[in-house]
Amino acid sequence: MTGATNPLGEFLRARRELVTPEQAGIPVVGVRRVAGLRREEVAMLSGISSEYYLRLEQGRYRNPSVQVLEAIARVLQLDEETTAYLLGLVVAQPHVARRRRPARETVPGSLRAFVDGLGTPAFIEGRYLDVLAANPLAAALSPRLVVGANRLRDVFLDAEERALFVDWEAATEGLVASFRQSVGTSIDDPRCVELVGQLSIASPRFQRLWGRHDIGGRRGALMRFDHPVVGEINLHREKLVPAEAQNLTVAIYHADAGSPDADKLALLAASVQAVVGS
Repeated sequence: MTGATNPLGEFLRARRELVTPEQAGIPVVGVRRVAGLRREEVAMLSGISSEYYLRLEQGRYRNPSVQVLEAIARVLQLDEETTAYLLGLVVAQPHVARRRRPARETVPGSLRAFVDGLGTPAFIEGRYLDVLAANPLAAALSPRLVVGANRLRDVFLDAEERALFVDWEAATEGLVASFRQSVGTSIDDPRCVELVGQLSIASPRFQRLWGRHDIGGRRGALMRFDHPVVGEINLHREKLVPAEAQNLTVAIYHADAGSPDADKLALLAASVQAVVGS
């Protein structure tokens, strides 16, 4: 289900199906029976033979040059992050034997204190999008933003968490792309296999998005929430990778100064203070 035996071929097939002939500048004549580009079209536009490209997709040739991969990336219209991921699939091939469960993720005390001291919702997630630390204002934004929760499971499988997002489909696209970027080429390690398997069975939406091989999500975004206390609130989300713990990501939500959203965020903060002071 994860495509661990041929990650390069799985990636190329998935991304090829997302590029239309029109986007690639190919005239469409008659009825096409494939989604996206044909193999021979990718090969032609990349300047390589059809047989060579076929071997890449089938996993029969696993050591293409960087120049070939970059040419294919241009045809598939990959952005910088996704191109880096494609290159990493080949670079990572010698390490596929490393399948031990990763060590338990921990948050440095200084980083935890930083998040706790922020006057805006913030939390720390690990490589598999587990919530490892969260401040009280994050939990006020969503009760699922607490230590021990997993963002993938909650956003895809928890009905209350889904209802929190005004545009749940856009949120799930970004979440899966972020997960792929976070795990990188280690999609065959036990925790990743477990998560992908469970979510693919429980959520057809996750299964479709995982099959797209989108990469990204560690960037700023405007998140729209339908909060049960303050109503619709629009918050900017930033994702930061700390220098001292690059397997972790700090997610911070903030509102435009002086906006109605800032007033609503202040109301949430006041409710947190009231609970703490009671």
